Amino acid sequence: MNVKPTLLVSALAAAALLSVGCEQRGTETRTGQTAAPTTTAKIEAKTSQAADKVAMAADDTAITAKVKAAILAEPGLKSLQINVDTKDATVTLTGNVDSDMLRDRAKQIAMSTEGVKNVVDNLSVKTG
Repeated sequence: MNVKPTLLVSALAAAALLSVGCEQRGTETRTGQTAAPTTTAKIEAKTSQAADKVAMAADDTAITAKVKAAILAEPGLKSLQINVDTKDATVTLTGNVDSDMLRDRAKQIAMSTEGVKNVVDNLSVKTG
């Protein structure tokens, strides 16, 4: 798993928040009260959403790597071409396996991997 892009995005988001927070000050009204700047809140919300998306993508990448490693460690599955994709903690398995037993084992491995919420089985059993 490559954590450096995640850290870079997080650092840039934090720097953006700090610079906006330092530059934006409330404007004084005629009564002497300070009005809260709404642009700062909007930027914070967008930055938070972006950070959440990056974190989710990093989690999905980690789940994919864990499932692939577990499948490769399984003696009957390691020689097969099983593709693993993850989106929002749902793992999709595609490819060909030699038997229903190996198909079930691949699904079991994926489902038992930490962080996996659901498994979509698009595996085909080879015939003949």
